[in-house]
Amino acid sequence: MSIHLQTQTRQEKKEIVTKDGCPVIFHDNFIYTEENGEITGKRVTDLHLDEFLSYGPQRNQSKAGKPLHRKLKDGRILKWDVRAEDPLCTLREAFDGVDRRVGFNVELKFDDDLVYTEEKLTGVLQAVLKVVFEHADGRHIIFSSFQPDAARLIRRLQDKYPVYFLTNGGTQVYADPRRNSLEEAVRLCVDGGLQGIVSEVRAVLRRPAAVARIKQEAGLSLMTYGQLNNVPEVVYVQHLMGVDGVIVDLVREIAEAASAFSAAAAAREPSSEGCGEAERSSETAAAGTTPSFSPREMSFLLRLIPELVQ
Repeated sequence: MSIHLQTQTRQEKKEIVTKDGCPVIFHDNFIYTEENGEITGKRVTDLHLDEFLSYGPQRNQSKAGKPLHRKLKDGRILKWDVRAEDPLCTLREAFDGVDRRVGFNVELKFDDDLVYTEEKLTGVLQAVLKVVFEHADGRHIIFSSFQPDAARLIRRLQDKYPVYFLTNGGTQVYADPRRNSLEEAVRLCVDGGLQGIVSEVRAVLRRPAAVARIKQEAGLSLMTYGQLNNVPEVVYVQHLMGVDGVIVDLVREIAEAASAFSAAAAAREPSSEGCGEAERSSETAAAGTTPSFSPREMSFLLRLIPELVQ
């Protein structure tokens, strides 16, 4: 899920196109199941739609789906246990089934271990765009991708919806140098006419000065993702730094915390009659510069950053 700090909400849809050209919603590049005590995995892009939909809970409850498993980063493969689950679905079904007031962040997923030609990328992206153009129906949409060429290409293929480049910001190293720093992400976005960056939150917290360079010098929007975004204080610090939005798991909790922070900040602001500082603060915000930290806020940030660098 994606929450803008202004409390606007988007659902994050990780989108993959099946072998027969249907955009579907799934988090991982590989899908795993267990049959006769043996766990097997397949690339989602190697499956036809019917086979993909045969995994997990079925709409026809009299029919049993293949049990879902998931491979963790440490290599373990575990049963996919969640508190509640629905059948797997296509991108079109997501558009039709979710309230139109909820925007979508359509993440275009590609396998890091595969090399894609422009022709292949174009075919995949055109399949996605066909569904979006036919079924978005006025919904707020943004596209995002970790794949640099896909991000640039989706921007060339359409100019109706904003495109964001997803990056680890150097917290993880890849063979493609465009994925390895915030500076490279900025260069890619500026050269490709993209609207913004979605960075792993640690990369931004380690380098607060990068926020001003991304937003003011490059004129880009900046959002973040990562486990730390489920900590309300971390979200608040980013708000003070000027980050435009955060992607979180704990949507309700973080939204409520963000509202509480905003209310508390408004209560602390002096009236325009009582102090010229309020006017100066207003001018600073209007100019787009990064807000000042209070001693308490700076103390928290200074304690947090060394832990993140480890």
